[in-house]
Amino acid sequence: MSAKSPILPREEYVEQAYLFKVLRERMHATATQELMETVRHEILASTQLPMAMEFMSSALKHTGSMAEAMAAMSHYFAPFQTFVMQEAERDGGKFDFQIALLLLEREAHCRAENLPPAAIFLYQLEAISRNRLNYDFGLKAVSDDPVFNQDWREWILLVRRQLGLVDIAEMIYARSEYYSLLTGKESGRAVLFGEKEGRIALANRRKDPTYLFASLQRHLNYPVVPRRLPGDSDEAVVARLTRIVDRLESRVKFLEDEMRGGFDITQFYVQDT
Repeated sequence: MSAKSPILPREEYVEQAYLFKVLRERMHATATQELMETVRHEILASTQLPMAMEFMSSALKHTGSMAEAMAAMSHYFAPFQTFVMQEAERDGGKFDFQIALLLLEREAHCRAENLPPAAIFLYQLEAISRNRLNYDFGLKAVSDDPVFNQDWREWILLVRRQLGLVDIAEMIYARSEYYSLLTGKESGRAVLFGEKEGRIALANRRKDPTYLFASLQRHLNYPVVPRRLPGDSDEAVVARLTRIVDRLESRVKFLEDEMRGGFDITQFYVQDT
C-alpha cells in the first residue's frame, strides 16, 4: 500500500501548477498523452514531477485516466487533487475538465504560497460546492490532506456529517477566536479560525454560503475558486470531446495489447515506502 502524501517542497507545487496550466492551455490542440510526453521536458528535473508524469503518461496509454495514476501516487499527489481529477474524468459527469485543471492550478499555487489551513479548507469546500461535486467523498479527501493536523481532520469530518443540517458559517464561527471574545467563554475545543474569520462567519449566518466565501475573498484575500464563464462553452465542449477520444484510443490499445499478450500489469504496481 502506498504511503500517505506528505507536505512537499514549494518547488514541487510550483511545477504542479505549471503542469495543470499547460495542460489546460494546450489540450485542445494536442492529445493529452502526447502533451504529457512533451511537457515533461519543460518541468524542473530537480523535482519529482517528471517521474510522476512518466507514470501518468504510461497510465494514459493503457487506461486513459490520469486520476488512477494520481491515486496510485498518493505519496506525491494530495487526496483532494486526485478527487478533483476523478470527478473531471467521471463518465457522464458534468464537471468541466478545463475548470478542473484551473482549479488544481490555483490550488497548487495555494500550497506553494503556504497559505494557512483555513484558507485552503475554504477554497476546497467552495470548489466542491460551486461545482456540485460529491460532498461525502470530497470532504473525506479534504480531511486526509497533509496540511491539516488532527484537530482540523476531526472538525472536517464533523462538517462532512453535519453539512446540510448545520449552517457552515455557524460551524466556522463556533471554532473561531471571535466566539471566545464575543461570548466571554472558552468552547473547550480547538480554535481553527481567527477573529476576522469569525466576524465574517457570524455576519453570514443563515445566508447562502457563496456570500460567506465572497466576503472572505474580499476582506481577507482568500483564494478565489474559478468558475465557468459563458464564453468558455465551445472550448469546454472541444476539451470534453478530446478527452473522450483519448480514452477510447487508450482502451482500444489496451485491448490490442491484451490480445497480443503484451500488457504488463506490473508496471502499475506501487512500491511500498
